[in-house]
Amino acid sequence: MGEGAVVTTTTERDATVISLRGEVDEDNAPFLAGALARAAAGGLPRTVVDLSGTPFVDSSVLHALLDAQRAHADAGSVLVLAGPLHTAVRRLFEVTGAAAAFRMADNLGTAMTC
Repeated sequence: MGEGAVVTTTTERDATVISLRGEVDEDNAPFLAGALARAAAGGLPRTVVDLSGTPFVDSSVLHALLDAQRAHADAGSVLVLAGPLHTAVRRLFEVTGAAAAFRMADNLGTAMTC
């Protein structure tokens, strides 16, 4: 597990908010994937993944997010990624071209309404 990594889930307004803190990698990506699956099945119209607190994610996190994007679309809900993104996280999305697959917001407040 990435040292000090934490995945938390809360409900705010009409959204599930999943917050990542610390370096999230293949050791704790299953916790994120589980939270994302529960959110997709939970019936709320929006899930926001707050990435502002993580300086690093690896490809396993990207894979979990892409799977969640499909699950949310199938459920008729919206998945939004919230920043601001740390440089390494932003670079992963840009280099892989995955940024185009997601609705992204500059911050949590914007993510709740976009």
